Amino acid sequence: MKIRMCFGGAALMALVLTLPTGLVAQNRLASNATPAAERPFGTLREQAAMQQGWLKKRLDTVLPGLMRKHGIDMWVVPMREYNEDPVFWSITAPETFAARRRTIYVFFDTCAAAGTPVSTACVERIAFGGTSQGGVFDARRSSTPVVADVGGQQAELWGDEQWQVLKRAIEERKPSVIGINRSTIFAFTDGLSSGELQGMSEALGATWTSKFRNAEELPLELIASRLPEEEAFFERMNAHVWQMTQQMFSADVIVPGTTRTSDLVWWWRQRVNDQGLGTWFQPSVSVQRQGATSGEIGEDPIIMPGDVLHCDVGITVARLNTDTQHNAYVLKAGETDAPAGLKKALANANAMQNFAMQEMRPGRTGNEALMSVLAQMKAAGINGTMYSHPIGMNGHGAGPLVGLWDYQAGVPGRGDAKVIPSMWFSIELQATTPVPEWGGQPVRMAQEEDMIIGADGKTRWAHKRQDTLFLVRSR
Repeated sequence: MKIRMCFGGAALMALVLTLPTGLVAQNRLASNATPAAERPFGTLREQAAMQQGWLKKRLDTVLPGLMRKHGIDMWVVPMREYNEDPVFWSITAPETFAARRRTIYVFFDTCAAAGTPVSTACVERIAFGGTSQGGVFDARRSSTPVVADVGGQQAELWGDEQWQVLKRAIEERKPSVIGINRSTIFAFTDGLSSGELQGMSEALGATWTSKFRNAEELPLELIASRLPEEEAFFERMNAHVWQMTQQMFSADVIVPGTTRTSDLVWWWRQRVNDQGLGTWFQPSVSVQRQGATSGEIGEDPIIMPGDVLHCDVGITVARLNTDTQHNAYVLKAGETDAPAGLKKALANANAMQNFAMQEMRPGRTGNEALMSVLAQMKAAGINGTMYSHPIGMNGHGAGPLVGLWDYQAGVPGRGDAKVIPSMWFSIELQATTPVPEWGGQPVRMAQEEDMIIGADGKTRWAHKRQDTLFLVRSR
């Protein structure tokens, strides 16, 4: 049953005045936004089918070569429910959200001992205690629990029997090297918990534990490696992010003198939610203003004409992530473009992007790329910092770091990993430039765009890079 309510002008105004001011502002902001798009990347069911195809192809075509490349003929990945190894989401189906009890994934290169060329048929994939993940694993279970003394009483230890099943599988296959996910450098390759290592070691004994080797780069590169089909999807994701940032930094959403930066943050979060997307971090929006320090501007300022706006945003779709930073200028009355000094500041950041795209080549370490970029910045007289990172299955993804904002002399360990083909990076950086129109006040132009290193080693933007400030006009 519908209830129709009528209000006169005075009554309606009274009702509005009783609403919390924040709610009024949100409603005003919502009225300026365009209607929410529905399912820009298809239904969850459609996405899952697509992801399942990616999973099978990656395990069929990428994993065998990586195992042979790193000299590991058996890779063992054990874990317990809610303490999943970071590689879990790169080797399991999209409909799987957690491990069950104890799950042990085993990959065995059946061709390694014979020295025959690696192929799709070489790697045996077994899941002990887990499911087939849509048919990509041979799922095996044991219904016989291990019986042990617990507090003076005999108890059945369900889950521990998996170690005995693993031991039998190892004894049958007799691997030369057993790769385990243990590392002091990369979180992505340090997924073997101390308890799982202890239980597995006790069950296998000295003969087989002597074959353990830290897998290190194997899971790192498997997580980082992307398929051509994923690249095409990633390009669509980045194009969508561009559409959203351009809308957010426009008169559709911003009313100078009224809209706060927090309004834009929650506009982004709500738009992402309305479209059935996810995000891996809280977005941020900041302001730089002529004649004012960040402390004077405050944490949640009202956006004013003449402001430089900056956002850091991302979306998550089908277990893939984006990371983008864009900039805008709020036009003053009578202005039709941003001041030349601000455009020069953006151009300096663009030059740094060019340097990074030139230096990110397969076979080079992140630290080597960083040093080359910094040398080119110095030669060009650009004051800035470079702090780029891999992206893909994780926002701050697997692979080499190219600097950190507070590590401009290189990042020991994590910067020593090598760039590989078929991986993605967020080219993240900032250039600080004095702006004559602002009395020489330095303006920090921070940018971030996602890029793709193709299978051929060539670099390209996942969509494009921002070389013109977005302009916010007053209505």
